[in-house]
Amino acid sequence: MVHFYTSNVVSPPVTLYVGADKYENEELIKWGWPEDVWFHVDKLSSAHVYVRLQPGQTIDDIPGAVLEDCAQLVKANSIQGNKMNNIDVVYTMWTNLKKTPGMEPGQVGFHKDKEVYKIRVEKRINEIVNRLNKTKEIREVDLRAVREARDAAEREDKKRLLREQNQREKEEEKRRKEEAEQRSYDKLLKVESMQSNKDGNDSDDFM
Repeated sequence: MVHFYTSNVVSPPVTLYVGADKYENEELIKWGWPEDVWFHVDKLSSAHVYVRLQPGQTIDDIPGAVLEDCAQLVKANSIQGNKMNNIDVVYTMWTNLKKTPGMEPGQVGFHKDKEVYKIRVEKRINEIVNRLNKTKEIREVDLRAVREARDAAEREDKKRLLREQNQREKEEEKRRKEEAEQRSYDKLLKVESMQSNKDGNDSDDFM
């Protein structure tokens, strides 16, 4: 089961989602999207919170208010972190998460530490947590099927873009060929015209 929350601090609202337990977190790690950003309390056990970027966005484009919602949601879903002040929440792209043999379900490392960001959370803000909790929905999701559908759509989109590119290249090649033929024809006409002036075919006779 996946828990969904709506962050309505931006327009349009953003969906946040959380694994129900460590086994669901493992599924989220396995079948995440390249557009997903992962949040977790640093060095403490907590929920795994995700937000999905829109096409063309980067991790730096996440609005500050959405970052705060994610950080508060992670803190509120950490047994230890929820009781502590001044904790750090780390976040990074899903593609930076690393699983190695021997790791427990839900446990992850990072491919590149320099691509991990931190947010300092001074204290729990109940107003934010309560607002998010009011939007909570629990749904059963086939994460693998959703990811595979996403990948299939991406492949089709790439094929479409490739077809369009090939068509543009063909049209450009045709245009260049037609222009070359026209230049060749114009040059031929010019040469013929120059030759006719030298052939003694003028209408005036000189003695």
